[in-house]
Amino acid sequence: MRPTGQTYYTFLSELPVPFGELRLVSDGAALTAIDFAQEAGTFHGPGPAACSEREPARWQRADDLPVLKQTAAELREYFAGVRTDFTVPLSLAGTAFQQSVWAELCHIPYGATWSYVELARRIGSPQASRAVGAANGRNPVPIIVPCHRVIGASGQLTGYGGGLPRKKFLLELEQPAPRRTARSAPPLELWPQARG
Repeated sequence: MRPTGQTYYTFLSELPVPFGELRLVSDGAALTAIDFAQEAGTFHGPGPAACSEREPARWQRADDLPVLKQTAAELREYFAGVRTDFTVPLSLAGTAFQQSVWAELCHIPYGATWSYVELARRIGSPQASRAVGAANGRNPVPIIVPCHRVIGASGQLTGYGGGLPRKKFLLELEQPAPRRTARSAPPLELWPQARG
């Protein structure tokens, strides 16, 4: 049994550019955060270096923690283009309004985008698109709760905690690969005939 109040983390690296490294954070039972590396070795959000002298052991590296291993595996599958949804358990701390926004984000289909206005309408607060944007920006588990799928009403890419290059990459990753037509692909020969 893991101690209560403990925070566990591991790192996921060797991801496609522009991602660099991600820090995966758990309470021991569920995923609680995904942090983007800002520059080599530093991450957005609290972490082991932010602990006070009174709680130096609150953050513990746990590469073998099942929920973190599952998260890393699912994210690798997502980046490889073979996973379109996630099954890792989540425990997200936020207000009731934030929770409603994050829950609705999970309804945006893979490969689709919604505007902040559309997201506000879907949670029953059509006049709250700015508040929806603020809640979207506080999403503690980007990628898994797909806040990158929310764009401006004009179709423009707007803010993303990981930066717009990462948002653009994720949206492009989720688009179907171009299909080859019969004219553009050479005929397939499994057993080429011997030429005389």
